[in-house]
Amino acid sequence: MTLSSRLTSTGPSVPDLDVRTDFPLLGRLENGHPLVYLDTAATSQKPRAVLEAMEAFFIVHNANVHRGVYGLAQEATELYEDARTTLAAFLNAPDPRNVVFTRGTTEAINLVAHAWGLSHLRPGDEIVVTELEHHSNLVPWQLAAGATGARLRAVRLTPDGRLDLGHLQELLASGRVRMVAVGHVSNVLGTVHPVAQIARLAHAAGALCLVDGAQAAGHRAVDVQALGVDFYALSGHKMYGPTGIGALWGRAELLEAMPPFMGGGEMIETVEIGGSTFAPPPLRFEPGTPPIAQAVGLAAAVRFLEAIGLDRVRTHEAALLERALRGLDALPGVVTYGPRGEDRAGVISFNVRGVHPHDVATFLDEDGVTVRAGQHCAQPAMRALGVDATARASFGVYTTPEDVDAFLRSVERCAAFFASA
Repeated sequence: MTLSSRLTSTGPSVPDLDVRTDFPLLGRLENGHPLVYLDTAATSQKPRAVLEAMEAFFIVHNANVHRGVYGLAQEATELYEDARTTLAAFLNAPDPRNVVFTRGTTEAINLVAHAWGLSHLRPGDEIVVTELEHHSNLVPWQLAAGATGARLRAVRLTPDGRLDLGHLQELLASGRVRMVAVGHVSNVLGTVHPVAQIARLAHAAGALCLVDGAQAAGHRAVDVQALGVDFYALSGHKMYGPTGIGALWGRAELLEAMPPFMGGGEMIETVEIGGSTFAPPPLRFEPGTPPIAQAVGLAAAVRFLEAIGLDRVRTHEAALLERALRGLDALPGVVTYGPRGEDRAGVISFNVRGVHPHDVATFLDEDGVTVRAGQHCAQPAMRALGVDATARASFGVYTTPEDVDAFLRSVERCAAFFASA
């Protein structure tokens, strides 16, 4: 028995969610091995419930929404708006009209940076981000700052991979901060940021708080009212739904005061050659034909997660994380990054000393183990960690203890192979 197998055989018990067979793709082979999919942070696999809901929409209900008075169009509209209501309940948002469908987290953040940022930011104003942000929660603010004369400030990391809240308070003390934009969960380190506390600090300083929830929704319960944030963005494809769909939740008074992000049909009230008046939210921010089938699929993903229970999902992934970290800690030449404790989600960035992460990922793929390798769309985070890149394993509801053990065996073989090369 290998070292990693001995460690995991006596490791923490992992609650069995018994959902793996709901995901057809996971039955395939990868390079002759059973597929071990450990790239959920990039995109999740889709359960049958989602695939079937989308297929049923196209077969039975396909029509455009909000436009037709005939029965089929009304059915499609009802399904689309039911999806909005389902997602609002999932976020504990009191009014579905405050949920705007977008193409994903990236578009949701760009919407705020453009529609709110260009209207409210002035020269000398400050936008606070963090060193751990995904580029989708950094580049839009750079563009907004460049267009308005505002500037970006970044909260430092502590040595253990958490945000330095003392530094945040120093930045807020300037009195010039108008927005604090922070990820709920880091896609690099898995750090779960104390966003409720961050929102309180931001509000006390007269700033708003936007949260990138791409890595949180689908892995833990999200309550926008309890968090006390002003905007919350998410992506469907990272929470077992389809690609091409996401959402922005925003406080009603903020959305109502924001101008449109894009122009087109359906987002208007009246149109003259010389100008237009615009529909109230959410339609103001949803021009053109929306991703109707994708919204139906996202609603099915929400129901799938709710049937499992988000507390069970969180407990399951926490046990997998502990099992994997215990095994990696025991492997010579393997370095892991990020905090240890309850404020950590099921994401592990690691390196094998002297081996490029791309070579690690390629080696593991030969064993059927899929991990990410690179900078994870977070170059400032890489610089803060003092590395060029990392390999990354990330877990989902379908990840099993056997997957973790296969991953550890493959990393152990990889480290030994390159050590002897």
